[in-house]
Amino acid sequence: MKFSNRKKPFLIAEIGINHNGSIKIVKKLINLAKKYEFDAVKFQKRDLDVVIPEKQKNIVRNTPWGEMTYLNYKKKIEFGYKEYNQIDIYCKKLKIKWFASPWDVKSLNFLKKFKLKYNKIASAMLTNIKLLESVAEQKKTTFISTGMSEMKDIKKAVKIFKKNKCKFILMHCVSTYPCNEKNLNLRMIKTLKENFKCEVGYSGHETTVSPSFAAWFMGADYIERHITIDRTMWGTDQAASLSEPGIRELSSVLKKFPLILGSGVKKISKEEKKLLPKFKYW
Repeated sequence: MKFSNRKKPFLIAEIGINHNGSIKIVKKLINLAKKYEFDAVKFQKRDLDVVIPEKQKNIVRNTPWGEMTYLNYKKKIEFGYKEYNQIDIYCKKLKIKWFASPWDVKSLNFLKKFKLKYNKIASAMLTNIKLLESVAEQKKTTFISTGMSEMKDIKKAVKIFKKNKCKFILMHCVSTYPCNEKNLNLRMIKTLKENFKCEVGYSGHETTVSPSFAAWFMGADYIERHITIDRTMWGTDQAASLSEPGIRELSSVLKKFPLILGSGVKKISKEEKKLLPKFKYW
């Protein structure tokens, strides 16, 4: 790994469904991403009637909004055109990019209404061949998460994107929320680079920031982390997300790395030259 030309990674703040259906919370999260110099924020878009298994739809759950079926709960926090249009306007105002991972072809077509630069394949959709082909046909730069998969699954996905001449970035990922650090397997970043000769990133779901630093040193040029206002809030992803202190640390440290690493060329610094007369007495 050559570090002399490494830059700060492209930082993605995964808002996902941590907004709990609230545009007010969304704007707070976008503000946090902008404040700490993230490059983009990301959401998730689903056709709930398609992606939720029939056996789960009518299971009753306790939620902050009272008892309701799982389907109705998911519909309560799923954004439509009105909300995404507000997100689009707000992100343009703050000059931060946004995109979303469509979980089905209908959602992919819905996102066409906005002129987004990026697409994202969620780990759960890596083997959805119809969706992969539809995304690849758009020829937008696509982040492909690789959680819950084997190398053969990744190879099939890569083949589809190469066939369509669609640029892609493979995102090493372990899909547990939160993920135990012993299961992160960050050496996969190097494995993906060597096997597929492509750009590679890291999508993390652990509770700490240090694995993201290690991922950068392993060669990840894109770092995606879930963010939240409060890790104790309702929602499946909140505990695996970074709140403001973690967001601040992630961004500030990653920003320093290229400077800290230097050029790799040995020379006496200006500060050292000032000290030479004191120490070289012979």
